[in-house]
Order: sequence, then C-alpha cells, then structure tokens
Amino acid sequence: MTTHTQIPASREPRSLPVRATSRGVRVTWWYTASAIVLFEVILVLTWAGTLRQGGFQGVATVAVLVGGLIWCGSTLPLLLAYRHRTGEPTALRWRPVLLPIVIAVGYGVFAFSLSGLWLLLVVPVAQSLQLLDRPQAERTRVVLAITAVLACLWVIDARMILDGSFDITNGYFPLGYISAALPIMTVLSLWWWDVLITLDRARVSEARLAATQERLNVATDVHDLQGHHLQVIALQLELTERLLPSDPAAALEQLRAARVSVDEARQGTRDLATRFRSVPLRDELANARDLLRAAGIAAETVVGQDADGAPASLFGPVIRETTTNVLRHGGGRRATLLLARVGDLWRYEITNDSDAAPVTIPTPGSPRVGARSEGTGLDGLARRAAEAGGALEIARGESDFTVIVTVPATEESEL
Repeated sequence: MTTHTQIPASREPRSLPVRATSRGVRVTWWYTASAIVLFEVILVLTWAGTLRQGGFQGVATVAVLVGGLIWCGSTLPLLLAYRHRTGEPTALRWRPVLLPIVIAVGYGVFAFSLSGLWLLLVVPVAQSLQLLDRPQAERTRVVLAITAVLACLWVIDARMILDGSFDITNGYFPLGYISAALPIMTVLSLWWWDVLITLDRARVSEARLAATQERLNVATDVHDLQGHHLQVIALQLELTERLLPSDPAAALEQLRAARVSVDEARQGTRDLATRFRSVPLRDELANARDLLRAAGIAAETVVGQDADGAPASLFGPVIRETTTNVLRHGGGRRATLLLARVGDLWRYEITNDSDAAPVTIPTPGSPRVGARSEGTGLDGLARRAAEAGGALEIARGESDFTVIVTVPATEESEL
C-alpha cells in the first residue's frame, strides 16, 4: 500500500484574510461599546461611593449601585441598534428602544428619590437618549444642550450641599465632573465609530469600483482580441471563397491560414483568462472539496499553514484538472486533497478510493503508453510540472489512487 508523509496542517481551509478588515471593524465596535459601558459603570460606582461617603444608609447605597448596573445593562440594546445605523435620515423606531428608555427613566426617578440629587435624575435619561440613532448635526446640538443642563444641575446640587442639606462636600466634585462629562465622552466614542464605518464603506466601494474597472478592462481586452482575429478570419474566408473557383490550391492555403487564426484567437482568449484568473489556492481547494461533496464523495482537505506561498499559476489548473478526473473517471466514496510544503518542495496530492486501472504518465514529449484515453488531461499537468522543474507521479495503493505533483519551492515559484 502506498504511504504518504504526514504533514501538520489544518484539516479545513480557513477563508483567506479577505475578511480581516471586517473582523477588525467588529473588534473595534466591541471596544467602543465596552468603553461606553465602562464609562457608565464608573459613573455608577462614583455615585454609590459618594453617597456612601456622605453617610447615606447602606441599603440606599446598594440600591443605587444595583439599579445603576441594571441601567448600564439596559444601554446594550441601544448600542447594538446604533451599530447597524446607516447614517441616512430615518424615522426612529421606538419599539426596540422603549424598554431601555423606560428603565433609564425609572432608575433616574428612583436614584433621585433616595439621594435628592438632580444629576442622578437626569444623567441616566440623557445618556440613554444620546445612544439613539440621530443625524450627526442633531446629535451635536443635543449633546451641547445636555452638557449645559448637567452643568447647571451640578451647580444647583452644589449649592444644596453647601447649604448643609448633604454631607458629601469632599466627594461631590468627581461625581459632578464625571456626570457632566459622560455625554461628551459618549458622543466622541460614537463619532469615532461613525468615522470608522465611513472609512470601511469607502474601502468596500473602492474594492467594488476596482472590480468593475477590472471587468471593463477584461471586456476591452476580449473585444480587441476577438475583434482583430475575427476580422482577419473573415478576410481570409472571403479570399478563400474568391480563390476557390480559379485556384483551389491558394484557396486551401487561405483556409489553413484561417484555421491558424482560429487557433491563435483561442489561445489568446485562454491566455487572457489565465492572466485575469487569480483564485487563491485555499479557495481552489475549498471549491474542489465542495464540488466532490456535491457529487456524493466524502471529501476533505489538508492545507499546510504556509500553503499561501505555493505557485497559484501552477497548482490552480492542477487542482481543477485532478478534481475533474476524480469526478469523471475515479468514482469512489471518499477523497482527500493535500497541499503543503515538504522540505524544499511544494507537494500537492489528491487521493480517492477508485478501482480504476493504473495510469502511466509519460515524459513530456514522449508517446503515451499504457494509458487510458480518458486520462489525457494528466499529460498537460505533467508538462506543467516539468516546465516548473517538478514532477507528476501516480501512486496506486491496495484501495486508493493518488496523483502527486511536486515542484521546487523557489522564490520565483512563490511570487
């Protein structure tokens, strides 16, 4: 039975880092949301600590603390709703935000009834309203108005403290400062998120524009290529038609020239398609695996961690051709595709439990002996591997059939 070297690899190919930016955006969002909630928690702790320092009963202090933490949790749905804002003026949907607003109002009234401080009444409501989806200009005006109101309430509460109504003179400054500054810190965090989303949307738009431009370039190249060759073929066929009655030999020569032009057009189109086709090898392997599974074959992939450096121009056609061979000739119930670096070689192999007869791969340029007619696609793969300084091998085990392609892992092949 044929044995293969075991190569440490991930069993299923991960998506290429094309989504790395999206993951970064998600991480930034959770960082922004957690920062806002952390501001709120710090404020609630400051409230509870200041009330405790002022001699309030322990039950009142704990109630303010617990109620404040519940209010902080109620702002999470508001933040999640804000995350998916489009930036366009839309009607505010009150149903998903009604409960958090009610909790904020209830907590404000509850905290005010225990402490008598106006800041504890207004700040929870103002903070929850700040998290609603509003146009940027409107939010700026709202935050300025709220900050002014909180500053005034800070002064009112300070006068009550100075009059002796409360014994929290020493701790009131941090309480008032953090309470009045919370809306501004929140808006700055949301502004940062808006800037990030705008940049991300610009990146997506740029990528789509680049893809559109690339399609236009392909369409232009195809038009120029096919237009030139078709014009030449049309002239050659017209000349053949004119020469046929009087000079059959010359007409035959023109017909042969037209056939050469057809071959050139076909080769030019193939080269053009190859030039613009740049599917990453991990995606090629994933597509091959999905195709085999769709055909009822239990397929899996083994992809080396450094497989992104393998020459895609070589292994891309190899993966597609060998997958086609398994579907067309191999049959079987299972298949395994492997791509990894082994020493100084890139190694690709595909194994399936086929009962097909052995296939002999000749040296490129030599007659094909003992091969089945349906395996002629492997000849082209053998030539590709030989041109890259590698080799194509066929391994026949007791119950499996393996095609192996190896090429040197030179710097040129990794580009």
